Amino acid sequence: MRVDQLIPTFHRGDAIGDTAFHIKQFLQKNGFQSEIYCLERDEGLESQSRLFSDFPRPQPSDVTIFHFALPSPLTEKFSQLPSRKILIYHNITPEHFFQPYSSEMAHIARVGREEVKMMATRVDMALADSEYNRQELEELGYPRTEVFPLFIDFQKYERPPDRFFQELFQDGRVNLLFVGRIVPNKCLDDLIRIVFYYKKYISPLVRLIIVGKTTSLPPYYKSLVKLVDDFYLRPEEVVFTGHVTDEQMYALYRTADVFLSMSEHEGFGLPLVESMIFDLPVVAYEAAAVPYTLGGAGILLRTKRVDLVAELIELIIHREEIKRKIIGGQRARLEQLRSEGLEDKLLQVIKELGES
Repeated sequence: MRVDQLIPTFHRGDAIGDTAFHIKQFLQKNGFQSEIYCLERDEGLESQSRLFSDFPRPQPSDVTIFHFALPSPLTEKFSQLPSRKILIYHNITPEHFFQPYSSEMAHIARVGREEVKMMATRVDMALADSEYNRQELEELGYPRTEVFPLFIDFQKYERPPDRFFQELFQDGRVNLLFVGRIVPNKCLDDLIRIVFYYKKYISPLVRLIIVGKTTSLPPYYKSLVKLVDDFYLRPEEVVFTGHVTDEQMYALYRTADVFLSMSEHEGFGLPLVESMIFDLPVVAYEAAAVPYTLGGAGILLRTKRVDLVAELIELIIHREEIKRKIIGGQRARLEQLRSEGLEDKLLQVIKELGES
């Protein structure tokens, strides 16, 4: 039996790409013929994947897994395959977030949502990387759904951080960290407003560090730069790092005081888990998949009042008993994530489909 995976774009260091590669290794170890087929891939991933143009037409007894996070020509091709089909849904950001900044991105999001709906009656099993995503699939009419979280390689976070990068931000300021794409659903403007309040009413020694590519949606990034200027915040108070290496990322997780997220749409939220790995207290707005990923850990916000959020951050930083309690809850959640048994769940699904 072949069990192949389809993914539109195969990226190095990407959560979806890492999950696909882990699944491939697991399947091969268990005796299945398995490859990753993609339309595009990062340079250097040629040995780990093949182009979709080389994808052999599967047999009805084979299983094909499709990772869906954006619309592509693969959607229709996957839907028409004779094999047993498994969808792994990583969510599509709703178009309304993009409309003020890019009609093209709004269109892509709209098409993506239409493609998800179209596949509801064409797949044998739909897996979602969060309960939030699973509920969305159920609402779209998928008859068989289960939660299948992203694979997390906990060992890679044990690598040493970039010491120079770590020391660069250890200058006595309170460091608030956010990691993610610089796009409207992340609501980074809320973070800037919180930093402005913190600086004006609590302490001038504060810094917001935003890690993510600034080229994801240039009009939105420019609006954030303008907001920083409007609040008379200096470059050392709001830092856009752009892309960083893994070692630099680990340094930032270690040197930050709080991971702060006001995001209103997350399909999973891997940086939330990464923060917990580094014992970094998480304060996040309760939206989309965030409460499911945290699983009772961290601090969930039901308000965006900047004064309340800023004062809460101050409490966490300076009240050691509060910080200890938060970290304790986060460590307990990590143990749950470590014991998910994803491989066994996937193997069971494949065996059930092969026997049906």
